[in-house]
Amino acid sequence: MEAGAGPLTLSTQLFNSKAGGLTIAHALTSALRYRTVQYSNKTISNLDNLVFHSVSSISTMTNTENRASVPVSFLDGGLGTSLEDNYSITFGPSTPLWSSHLLVSDPSTLLRCQKDFGDVPVDVILTATYQISLEGFANTKTIEYPDGIAPEHVPRFLETAVQIAEQAKQRSCGVALSIGPYGACMVPSQEFSGKYDTAHDSEDDLFAWHRERMEVFASIRDIRQRVRYIALETVPRLDEVVAMRRAMSAVPGLSSGVPFWISCLFPNEDENIPDGGSPEAVIRVMLDPSLAPAVPWGVGINCTKVWKIDSLLRRYEAAINHLLQEGLIEKWPALVLYPDGTNGEVYNTTTMQWEIPQGTEQQDRVPWETQLAEVVRATEARGKWPQIIVGGCCRARPSDIQRLRGCLST
Repeated sequence: MEAGAGPLTLSTQLFNSKAGGLTIAHALTSALRYRTVQYSNKTISNLDNLVFHSVSSISTMTNTENRASVPVSFLDGGLGTSLEDNYSITFGPSTPLWSSHLLVSDPSTLLRCQKDFGDVPVDVILTATYQISLEGFANTKTIEYPDGIAPEHVPRFLETAVQIAEQAKQRSCGVALSIGPYGACMVPSQEFSGKYDTAHDSEDDLFAWHRERMEVFASIRDIRQRVRYIALETVPRLDEVVAMRRAMSAVPGLSSGVPFWISCLFPNEDENIPDGGSPEAVIRVMLDPSLAPAVPWGVGINCTKVWKIDSLLRRYEAAINHLLQEGLIEKWPALVLYPDGTNGEVYNTTTMQWEIPQGTEQQDRVPWETQLAEVVRATEARGKWPQIIVGGCCRARPSDIQRLRGCLST
């Protein structure tokens, strides 16, 4: 379908679609998936809105009967942005640990915020450890620690992070230990750019940094029994994906026997990660066993606009098929999806604020949860992934995750 197809052309194509014996409902759903990528920046015509919402009800019934039986679990949303929006917490240069700062300053508020997600309920809840680093603690100055927090004091705060996640979750929910990239620990953060300082600008340098950090995580009491997953998330560089896999292999006290996933972000207008790596290159460095002994249980996409997810997923799937044909891997990994919950806002690393780009307008759009649910249903229907975990990233609120769960539970 051409990008400029108007309402009359769209409707005519939809109702004339008989290829492969598709029902009208399936034809409508298939055609409108193309329109999904337009929702973030174009006004939807009245007819398209009518067709979309009509298809939603039809395809829900159809998918319930026909879609492949793929286990779908629900992840939480954006912790730091929820703390800002719902609890009036502010972050800046004096809080280099970002949301992890509350492990030091205000654990009770952190628990309340995480419990908001736990009460949705979610099936997987991430620890508040994404930005944790020894450097971040050293630069965190409080009344109790006026000169910063020394390495020997760090484990107590990591224990607090796991305890809070355990207290926030429902009984059947699992904990995922969140580990971000080096760029998330820079001030200002650089996971959206992947532009690192010269001391951390190679695979070997990043491996050494991540290994030291993972050894600190390994000091958490019974960590391998207390977490269900380890999440290596928002990774902006191909060399850092490999470095993190190597670090996991080098720290069996953390990783042995614990499934882990790696997720990358695609924040720009193209379909590449910040260092320019393609989705095909991302999948290769994630899964090629020759690059590191530790191979992830799951692969994912996070901190990415929801309208981009469907196209990226199809490229992920083609890349995995290629690795299977090459004989580099023997089975499909699990899939973890948690796009950001923004409505046109872009994060400004200088002001540390989410801002609407100058010259753009906030428009009425198909709800975030509706777009993401449609992507999940389409992915289920293709029947390739053995398991799907879905949630949200920056600015995805507990209410968003609750609505997403409702969309996918009908």
